[in-house]
Amino acid sequence: MGLMDFIKKQFIDIIQWTEDDNGVLAYRFPMQDFEIQYGASLTVRESQMAVFINEGKVADVFGPGMYKLTTQTLPVLTYLKNWDKLFESPFKSDVYFFSTRQQVDQRWGTTQPVTIRDKDFGAVRLRAFGNYSYRVVDPKKFHTEISGTRERYTVTELDGQLRGLMLQHISDAVAQSGIPFLDLAANQVEFAKALQEATAPAFDALGLKLELVTLQNVSLPEELQKILDQKIGMGMIGQNMGQFMQYQTAQAIPKLAEGVGSGGGSGIAGDAMGLGAGLALGQTMAQQLQQGLANANQATANAAQAAQAVPQPITQGADEVLLLLEKLGDLKAKGILTDEEFAAKKAELLKKLS
Repeated sequence: MGLMDFIKKQFIDIIQWTEDDNGVLAYRFPMQDFEIQYGASLTVRESQMAVFINEGKVADVFGPGMYKLTTQTLPVLTYLKNWDKLFESPFKSDVYFFSTRQQVDQRWGTTQPVTIRDKDFGAVRLRAFGNYSYRVVDPKKFHTEISGTRERYTVTELDGQLRGLMLQHISDAVAQSGIPFLDLAANQVEFAKALQEATAPAFDALGLKLELVTLQNVSLPEELQKILDQKIGMGMIGQNMGQFMQYQTAQAIPKLAEGVGSGGGSGIAGDAMGLGAGLALGQTMAQQLQQGLANANQATANAAQAAQAVPQPITQGADEVLLLLEKLGDLKAKGILTDEEFAAKKAELLKKLS
């Protein structure tokens, strides 16, 4: 290999990035011990941007296209290096490529319940998870704030930071949407939109654009879900609490009898369960007995009023008197009239027949 061949290999005349690996956000073109040939070709593909760095400072930024590197296409670098218009020598510069395509199907979710303020329940601890997508829109800012001089920077390395930003703004999204917790499941699109609007400025500060946020599920911790289910059940029962208690007691009796017959429910816990079921049954039976007594008393009062309502002047014939005696006999048989009351009425009617 001749000296000229060795020297020739120290210059780069084609700069490009084929983006062979998935999930790479920033890539530094290998420049160690090489210089860029004046008039070299720079190719920036769709969904890419390129940045020239001079001595640690961002110089020129290139969007998609093919460029011939001269003092005209590198105005910032020309200024930083104080090149004159006749400059045509090789030069050194770091070149970084950035992928600007959407990074889709990124997951976010609460590892622990997040406490939010809800207008129906006050403070609520909820769990939520979903997806989001983003892209690099400002490579200069992204290079300065995130990727730096690394040879490559990937989606995986940024995942934890972005997920934290999503979770940090859940409370803001709930407040901004104005949607009560019970309505979040039916308004997932509105909540996701509110979360995107609340989180977008934090992404923008990193040179990123939050393109889409989806909410797949929102729920309460298990212990709070049980309490909510009980409250919903009480609301569904409404004014029929008595009927609900009777139904629950009737359902519990066979299970209690089955447990006692099989020897289950022994010990203090079993006794307490039996006592609770017995108290519920006793209360139900007492309510039913009290209602039955009230109905019986009302029937007695009505019969007494009917007996006292017999008119003083008797003008009926013998058949009518006998019919009235039969009715009084029925009242006596049912216990509504006493023997003394029946005998007195009977004697009074018989006198009228004589």
